[in-house]
Amino acid sequence: MGALSVYAQTVSYVYTHGHHESVLRSHSWRTAENSAGYLLGSLGPGQRILDVGCGPGTITLDLARRVAPGEVLGIDSDPGVVAKAEALARTSDVDNATFQVGDAYNPGFDDRTFDVVHAHQVLQHLTDPERALRSLWRILRPGGTLAVRDSDYGGFVWSPADPALDRWMELYQQITKRNGACANAGRYLLSWVQAAGYQQIRFSSSTWTFADPESRAWWGGLWADRVEFSAFAEQAISYGLSNQTELHEVAAAWRRWIDQPGGCFVVVHGEILAAP
Repeated sequence: MGALSVYAQTVSYVYTHGHHESVLRSHSWRTAENSAGYLLGSLGPGQRILDVGCGPGTITLDLARRVAPGEVLGIDSDPGVVAKAEALARTSDVDNATFQVGDAYNPGFDDRTFDVVHAHQVLQHLTDPERALRSLWRILRPGGTLAVRDSDYGGFVWSPADPALDRWMELYQQITKRNGACANAGRYLLSWVQAAGYQQIRFSSSTWTFADPESRAWWGGLWADRVEFSAFAEQAISYGLSNQTELHEVAAAWRRWIDQPGGCFVVVHGEILAAP
């Protein structure tokens, strides 16, 4: 795979989730099928794809399989996560994907470089998503496809009710607002993409659902750990929004939820396909 010229300049921002093991556990579960289904019909062999905010690379490698022999490049602002993606690629059956440090604000590539620019759960963490979308516009080829998908925390639903889980949502909204990010990004994707000047915009939505014992254990367990041990906990305490005692209570609520026979949790996403 030929090298792509990049002159990325990393923009400083606070990533609400951080890169604790519990966060990467979640990110590593993601595949093209469960996280980019709205895009798959637009893919074909030979396309060149940029995966922005690629994390540990699981979606990136899936996309690479679908467009081989086309080239796929994953970028992430965290060098440690890029190293994990590279390690995963070395143990996979994929030889048309590479990874490097970069970000959405300054992707650094030549104009009209990519057929598809994909960003999953990225815009919700940026202080200026419209600026990022304009930067990504520049590197799309004529007739290319922008594909963005973000969750909408304000649209999440769960059962049974628990005041401690309500408090978890309140804290998450407060932390992201303090970070200049948007927890409810899914509902705003359409207006952001329109403001950035894209055309032929198609908005859709989809969900992740956790309702059987296995998926409840996975989802509830990772959030219990994130509440106590990830950047979520560090920021909640440092911002004066919570304390260790309360976070322990919230984590316990997640573990109680796991054991509820009627427990369910639905994660809502907005998603966009658009052209420059």
